[in-house]
Amino acid sequence: MEYNLADLFESVVDVVPGREALVALDHPGTGAERRLTYRELDAAANRVAHHLTGAGLRPGEHLGIHLRNGVEYLQTLLGTLKARLVPVNVNYRYVEEELVHLYRDADLAALVFDAEFGGRVAAALPRTERLRHLLRVGTPPPDAPGPAGAVPFASAAARAPDGRGFGPRSADDQFIIYTGGTTGMPKGVMWRQEDLFFSGLGGGAPTGEPVSSPGELARRVAAGGDGITFFPTPPLMHGTSTLTAFIAFGFGQRVVLHRGFVPGEVLRTIEKERVTTVSLVGDAMLRPLVDALSGPLRGTDLSSLFSVSSSGAIMSDTVREEFAALAPKVLVLNNFGSSESGFNGTATADSGPERGFRLRVNARTTVVDPVTHEPVAPGEPGRIAQRGHVPLGYYNDPEKTAETFFRRGGERWVLLGDMATVDEEGVVTVLGRGSQCINTGGEKVYPEEVEQALKSHPRVYDALVAGVPDAVWGNRVAAVVQTRAGAPAPDLAEIQAHCRTRLAGYKIPRRLVIAPEIRRSPSGKADYRWARAVAVAAMAAEAPDGS
Repeated sequence: MEYNLADLFESVVDVVPGREALVALDHPGTGAERRLTYRELDAAANRVAHHLTGAGLRPGEHLGIHLRNGVEYLQTLLGTLKARLVPVNVNYRYVEEELVHLYRDADLAALVFDAEFGGRVAAALPRTERLRHLLRVGTPPPDAPGPAGAVPFASAAARAPDGRGFGPRSADDQFIIYTGGTTGMPKGVMWRQEDLFFSGLGGGAPTGEPVSSPGELARRVAAGGDGITFFPTPPLMHGTSTLTAFIAFGFGQRVVLHRGFVPGEVLRTIEKERVTTVSLVGDAMLRPLVDALSGPLRGTDLSSLFSVSSSGAIMSDTVREEFAALAPKVLVLNNFGSSESGFNGTATADSGPERGFRLRVNARTTVVDPVTHEPVAPGEPGRIAQRGHVPLGYYNDPEKTAETFFRRGGERWVLLGDMATVDEEGVVTVLGRGSQCINTGGEKVYPEEVEQALKSHPRVYDALVAGVPDAVWGNRVAAVVQTRAGAPAPDLAEIQAHCRTRLAGYKIPRRLVIAPEIRRSPSGKADYRWARAVAVAAMAAEAPDGS
């Protein structure tokens, strides 16, 4: 057996077949839930795999997963891996043009989609030449039947055998994670499954010693117990949640899912299912939980909860402190990683506005000069890079692959977009995404740092920072702010006075826009293109000549 994700999952199933693996809860108020043991989840995935191979799909072809959270998502993902097809995540918020780009760019041969997205799928299909097999989850509404020829998922799975009987698999089998980032069209990160197992799943032990052989994973599960419940709250279409689920499976533990993020239901589920670890993305998810805990759900039993972790967006100090006051025994972790690198490190205890976002990174992560790729001297700015188990590149994008991936010292490396410095002890301070850096009068301002200061204002609920054109300074710092419900909006002078106690003068916002809501992705990631457009539009509206 090689380090193949389907093989590894099956090895866990074989030692704990009767243990509960998955609990899927539907929208609040319906009471609908599904519970599957490891044996039942394995059989469900086998049915999908047999249907796909029976439909003529061949190893190495690409299958898109255009679904909300639920049993069908993980059943399809596991079935795809079992059949040696390549899974491709599809952002369910994408509209027709974005879907056409992704379907074509990813060379999808098959697609599994939720019936509610049928209209968009049908609109995109005429421009996607290779997509030949469709599976529809759920019943389409009468007025929007969706694409013709789609096979009902439930009936297709019911007719297929539930045994294994698959051929040998490989560590080189691929897993593609499409990432939209904050600029440009989505791009697919190509992972060998062995590399993803070690970089994204910690080699079967994210906080301990990785396994030294594929068979060791099942032996560890057999020797250990259960009692840990993982609750990935963002959509599975984002890598963070999918990898969290696979980490849980690698431990032989239980995964709880909600179809969507509803703060009150998340807290009720933590209490009801005795959840031990929650993963989320930044303040966009943690702040609503704080609001619910301090309001209508005050007193919710969180005694089972051990940790809350964020990856993909930083939980601000202000919101973390508010949560800690409500749940003082829960460990709150800001983790750092990406679709291109997996896990890199965790924020230090002294990370914050005064010292910056500081990380203790793993041995494979360092800060390098973006041109020479040599490690930078302590205190010198560079870009975060990772070596060893890194992706093969971006699918269908050799130019971007050449910019991001390189070889040095006989190893493969990936160069991330995050600017950072490193100190004498190896602690990395993240400055921010280079692509979002604001150059104002020659000084560099990273939005994340200013956003942290803004969020510490008592009336600011959420905030994004972007650069807007300035005739003198090139760009100036603009803040788009959502205020707390019922709170009067602060004016620019008040915001500037608040920030001056935390930031150097050139980082202080020079423009302020109050927005009814900050736009983020379903996983909580910032939409900086939207923030900049809002700030520029506000400037234009204020100009005397409208320009």
